[in-house]
Parts: sequence; C-alpha cells; structure tokens
Amino acid sequence: MKWVLAFHIISVVAWFAGLFYLPRLFVYHVDAKDAISNQRFKVMEHKLYYYITFPAALLTTLTGAWLLYEIPSLLAFGWFRWKLVCVVLLWGFHLHCGKYVRNFAQDKNRYSGRFFRFFNEVPTLLLIAIVILVIVQP
Repeated sequence: MKWVLAFHIISVVAWFAGLFYLPRLFVYHVDAKDAISNQRFKVMEHKLYYYITFPAALLTTLTGAWLLYEIPSLLAFGWFRWKLVCVVLLWGFHLHCGKYVRNFAQDKNRYSGRFFRFFNEVPTLLLIAIVILVIVQP
C-alpha cells in the first residue's frame, strides 16, 4: 500500500509540473513571431502534454483509484469528496490544455498571452485546495 501511495504522490508531482509549465509555454508561443520558434514550441508542447503530463495524469488516477479501492471508507468524508471534485476539475483543465496544444499545432490559437497568464494560475489554485483538503481535512 505504501508503494502505491508513493507512486501516487510521484505521479501527482509530475502531473502538476506539466500543468504548471504547459500554459507558460503557451504564453511564450503566443509571443513567438518567427517560424523556427513557432515550430519549436509546437514540438515542446506536444512532447510535454503527450509524453509527460498525460501519462502522469493517468498514473495519478489509476493509483488514486487503487488507494480508494483499498480504503473505500474515504468516501464517507466530505473533505475527500471535495478533493475528488477538485481532481475532476483538474482533469477538465488538463483536457482543455490538450485542446490548446492541438490549436497551436494547427496555427489556430485565438487567445492572447495575457489570457494564458491567467489560465496558468488555475492549477495552482487547485493544488492549494487539494493539499489543504488532504492535510487539514476540514
């Protein structure tokens, strides 16, 4: 069980790392005006999303489900149910990032760097909520 928890925490860290960095890449991508930079950001965004962030999200979800299977009584706690709501919102953010990766890949981005600067704060807010819910258990 401790091994599952360890891999759950490792994958959460990797998932959040990707979700912190990807919108920052979007900010830089919007500002890139030359073709070489544009192509470089497309490659970076694709690799970060599909090779790091998405697998980390899947591993987080699988290990989290495994832990919940082992300790189903967690569902009785309000803090845990709110944590699951935050995880669902995080998945929504994650999938929305995938939409932006595809839009940039097709040169169809319609958002500004300012938009992505604000967008970049969403995972931080979710991380704060999740950590407080899990540690403080209000």
